[in-house]
Amino acid sequence: MDKLYIKDLEVFAYHGVFPEEKSLGQKFLISVTLNLNMREAAITGDLSKSVHYGELAHALEKEFQKESYDLIETAGEKLTTYVLNNYPMVSLVKIMIKKPWAPILRSMDTIAIEITREWHRAFIGFGANMGEKLKNIEAAIARLGAMDEISILNQSTIIETEPWGYEDQDAFLNGVLEIKTFLPPRELMIRLLGIEEELKRERTIHWGPRTLDLDILFYDNLISDDPHVILPHPRAHERGFVMEPMAEIAPYFIHPLFNKNMSELLKELNKNLA
Repeated sequence: MDKLYIKDLEVFAYHGVFPEEKSLGQKFLISVTLNLNMREAAITGDLSKSVHYGELAHALEKEFQKESYDLIETAGEKLTTYVLNNYPMVSLVKIMIKKPWAPILRSMDTIAIEITREWHRAFIGFGANMGEKLKNIEAAIARLGAMDEISILNQSTIIETEPWGYEDQDAFLNGVLEIKTFLPPRELMIRLLGIEEELKRERTIHWGPRTLDLDILFYDNLISDDPHVILPHPRAHERGFVMEPMAEIAPYFIHPLFNKNMSELLKELNKNLA
């Protein structure tokens, strides 16, 4: 992947834990590394196909000075979020912030932090069979789309499906979202659970009725046994209400365990159920 660098951009700002740092301010040096494909810009000479480093430098300075933070870690996180949300062709951003005047009463060159964030592709399954089902789903999708760390790329058709596992309940509305996010899986799951709670999820029976259900189905090609979010979802390939929407919006996405794409797995599932 091609890279663009800005090294040691000098910015005066008011970040720090001590009152003097917030009142007097100090010098910071910001370095940025961006991963993006610059081939089209190189061939055509069209700057709009790359990142204008001059504009970026001024934007970073403005963003860095917008607020005062106790920690440069927070300032670094804010800058990575800004870059990823405002420069869509950037797939990864690395920010280093140096604090050469850090008040540690010792001789040193600089104190620095470095933060790296990148976009990941993920698929979120959604379902509901209690209350205002469609309204709950639409509200959940709106909440996801409003988050700085998440961008919705695609949404499947919302389908009505029969209950799975526990059959004595109403039909479900189900579907799948394709998103990109720079949240790690566990943090993404926490956000999904937060949305479920906001929308007053009710679930008293395992695989039973619920006002809203949000699950991470796939996250890149990650395979993980983290008990908080097992990846890929261990039962995704067994469920028609997952595989049908997956095959609709990502037919050639390869299941990282079975090495088969979504269309192939859906055909196998339908054959087994016939």
